[in-house]
Amino acid sequence: MPETPDLEVILEVLRPRLVGQRIVGIEMPRPLVFRDLTGRGLEASLQNTTLTNMRRLGKFLIFEFDSEYVLVINPMLAGRLHYCEPGHRRSTRTYLILDWSNGMQLRYVDPKAMGKIYLTHALDEVPTIAEHGPDALSPHLTPELFKERLRRHHGEIKGILVNHRFVAGIGNAYADEILFRAGIYPFRKRPSLNEEEVDALYHAMRDVLIESIDTVRERMGEQVHEKIRDFLAVHLHAGEPCPRCGAPISEVKANRRITNFCRTCQPGSLTRS
Repeated sequence: MPETPDLEVILEVLRPRLVGQRIVGIEMPRPLVFRDLTGRGLEASLQNTTLTNMRRLGKFLIFEFDSEYVLVINPMLAGRLHYCEPGHRRSTRTYLILDWSNGMQLRYVDPKAMGKIYLTHALDEVPTIAEHGPDALSPHLTPELFKERLRRHHGEIKGILVNHRFVAGIGNAYADEILFRAGIYPFRKRPSLNEEEVDALYHAMRDVLIESIDTVRERMGEQVHEKIRDFLAVHLHAGEPCPRCGAPISEVKANRRITNFCRTCQPGSLTRS
């Protein structure tokens, strides 16, 4: 799932190349992931319109045009954007192709077909967007506000981190990394965390995301379709030595997601009282 570091770098690459460009062609080889919330149709709404801004809201990418329409992409588990020349080999799992006035194409590719592309007049029409809490990297998300919002939740701490109603932009992979950095067992209940642990969680969230943006930027370059995750400390490294203590990284499959952590550096138990 593309998360904050991936999407921030994708924006850095695409925004200067596409803002100010006009859509001159639209093709939808596979309409399965498209949701038209306008009733007007994609071509009638966006053909010959100019992109005025690109931004991120949590794990959504938002394309704003010099018209009343907005295109919103939620890549979900496996969706990626591919910025390329028209002659570049096309994936069989390409769902949308936008041709731009600079001669380039932007393609949405999704091997799992779980993502969604929305055409809308207003962002609040897009499912779940209105529910989003502050972005995990927002300057307005101070340690005090983080603690205040955290008090509203009583479940397992990893489940809270990936809940967009708490903070936006964190998914499964980076939740593992944040909890490892903070030394917190992923399945601990929020009320069991003391003040020092909550402080550590906040700073781990900021540090991991900012450092990961730098790494992804360096490794991804202009290849926005690439998924750069091999630098992560624990996520998807089950059985490998912990980079901190050398103990094997554990893996638990629960709540329909894989969780990786170090039982030595993040002590805890799945036993519930």
